[in-house]
Amino acid sequence: MVTHRPNPLRWLHYVYGGRLPERYREWVLYDATCRTWLLRYAVKVAVEALPLLVAAYLVLTVLTPAPASMVLPALAVGLLMSLYFVLTSAEELTEARLTKHGYSPGTGRVVRRRRIEASRRR
Repeated sequence: MVTHRPNPLRWLHYVYGGRLPERYREWVLYDATCRTWLLRYAVKVAVEALPLLVAAYLVLTVLTPAPASMVLPALAVGLLMSLYFVLTSAEELTEARLTKHGYSPGTGRVVRRRRIEASRRR
């Protein structure tokens, strides 16, 4: 079966919680279960946070006397803390995304476990 990858606009829709059309269903499973799934998830979280970080930067540097040299590290710490808390729930949130795309609950865990076992046998 051919796996269709979403274009950048559809990918952004997916990042912000949207459901992709049926033709991307296999790609969604791959995205949630490949070897780098957690890194991919972290990138999605960072992309999702980017507009808020830019808005916060603009508000803090334009409307307050805070210098950029203080604002940027504070925003970086905020992003790192957000990543930490979201990544601790990444498996459950990824399962919810798979369920949204028509997979039964627990599919991601099962597929990841199978891929790990298959890679150990090689």
